[in-house]
Amino acid sequence: MNPEKLLRLERMGLGPVWQLRSHADESVGMAVTAAAAHVTTEFATDLATELTADLAALDWDELEATIRECARCGLCRGRTHAVPGIGDRNASWLFVGEGPGRNEDLEGEPFVGPAGKLLDNMLKALKLARGVDTYIANIVKCRPVDADGRDRPPVRNEVATCRPFLERQIDLIKPRVIVALGKTAAISLLGLNEETSLASLRGESHSYQGIPVVVTYHPAYLLRKPEDKAKSWRDLCLAQSLYDER
Repeated sequence: MNPEKLLRLERMGLGPVWQLRSHADESVGMAVTAAAAHVTTEFATDLATELTADLAALDWDELEATIRECARCGLCRGRTHAVPGIGDRNASWLFVGEGPGRNEDLEGEPFVGPAGKLLDNMLKALKLARGVDTYIANIVKCRPVDADGRDRPPVRNEVATCRPFLERQIDLIKPRVIVALGKTAAISLLGLNEETSLASLRGESHSYQGIPVVVTYHPAYLLRKPEDKAKSWRDLCLAQSLYDER
């Protein structure tokens, strides 16, 4: 990777602004400026293309080490731990969320805390278990936070820069079915417009390089809207039927 390209954003005056949060927050807050949010897609795509080439020959251990050391976007400056993913490296099932939250950042593992417990229950309903024929990952590998240190969805250019890591994971896993947890994961994985609604994606099979993709609600959303758990169960049943067909 050409180091000059990593400095280009700052030279253009478009780099992110970082703000140290109090120690009591146990996190480093990040203020994403309007300029940073409008960094050209072409630049992020350029970084991603180079990263894809760099990752193509890496095995699992090398890939995870690269993720933990990555500094290709500003999210690295606010992380406690990068969160590559967890589970069976030859899993039939891949579950993809949007990005680590506070608990995940502290522990270095995806989907811990209340949302993680709910995901584990969703797996159990499918007669699956964390780490047994399942792999859990995120679109971005470092925690995105807003100016107040709260979790936020990753912005488009963060997704574009980090996406090659997930692509390489999928290449290595070769899952039989992918479940996208939430809108951000779905549109990022499927390359859809940001205006695409979650409702329009649920209830049907999509495809990522020939692998069936089912879209459902993020567990954190289901904690806030438990009345939608029945809809999520229907999504999981669709995923099970697609799994059985392969």
